[in-house]
Amino acid sequence: MKDIIVKGAPAEYICNTHVLEGLEGKMLARNINKALLLTGNKSWQALRPFFPKLERVEVAFENYHGECSLPEIARVAEIAKAIGADAIIGAGGGKVLDIAKAVAHDTGIKSVLIPTLASNCAPWTPLSVVYTEEGMMTHYTIFPGSVDLLLVEPRVLLGAPVPLLVAGIGDTIAKWYEADVQISRFDNPPLALKIAHYTAKLCADEIFEHAEVAIQDAKQGLLSEAFIKVAETIIMAGGMVGGFGDKFGRTAGAHSIHNGMTISPESHHALHGDKVAYGILVQLLLEGKTDEVEKLKVFYKKIGLPSTLKEVGIPSKWIEDIAIQSTRVGETIHVLREEPITAPEVAAVMKGIEETVTA
Repeated sequence: MKDIIVKGAPAEYICNTHVLEGLEGKMLARNINKALLLTGNKSWQALRPFFPKLERVEVAFENYHGECSLPEIARVAEIAKAIGADAIIGAGGGKVLDIAKAVAHDTGIKSVLIPTLASNCAPWTPLSVVYTEEGMMTHYTIFPGSVDLLLVEPRVLLGAPVPLLVAGIGDTIAKWYEADVQISRFDNPPLALKIAHYTAKLCADEIFEHAEVAIQDAKQGLLSEAFIKVAETIIMAGGMVGGFGDKFGRTAGAHSIHNGMTISPESHHALHGDKVAYGILVQLLLEGKTDEVEKLKVFYKKIGLPSTLKEVGIPSKWIEDIAIQSTRVGETIHVLREEPITAPEVAAVMKGIEETVTA
């Protein structure tokens, strides 16, 4: 099979306590003498106790403005150029990291990522999800190169709000369902797709085995083996699915439903992984996999993921608009079968999910 491009991993990745103590040495080894550190108020508050004092690398700080939008990427890129930065350090959640990756690409500087949340695979993936300044998702930008340096301090992740970990679990479960529906069709997939398919199954297996304990440990502030396994599954294994699977391992129906949901203003307050978790149910019902949906609903209830639009916080009046938005030409929901998925089909499934709750 042609045109599968593998970008399996960052150039260097370490997940370990005290890993940030080696940050300056790793930057100097990459000829980074000046960096722009992009973060947010909450992110920096979480990271600051673990961030080392840098003696030889000059760092300028900048807060992001809330969305990974084209104007925000351009704004931060201009700052990086104005100070002559050799690198951008993205320290925060998915949107901060996505801005940092885009700025690194647009300015030709290096990318250093320090996630403060285990809420998605953004630290790993060589792409950015771009939104309007009002928060509606518009497109993905896939970059030609991977992240230069990814450092994960698990104690920082442990300090994040537990709902963000739960949302990361939802986003990572989707890796299996969105990759499997595409890769399982191949009689003899190339090795890269086999790796992606295996890793997607690993995501599901690790999450189903360790999620409940990891969440309980996170609530107690306990840096446990289960917590670290789940965090690495979200960041590393989740990122590897798309890294090796390319377009066959990134998104299918669940993320299209998420993208459609962003048309609702109420959705902007909901977590990415919560919306994706709901999208998995819609995708599986479109595939006719009702038994799998029932199993997932039980798991969702145990760990606190939403099973309905109402639980996400979006009024049912948005169903038709979400269905239209999620079935636009070019949306990945159409990989579910040979003929396109229609908006009325999606709307019918979504209404059915809501009716099972109100019945």
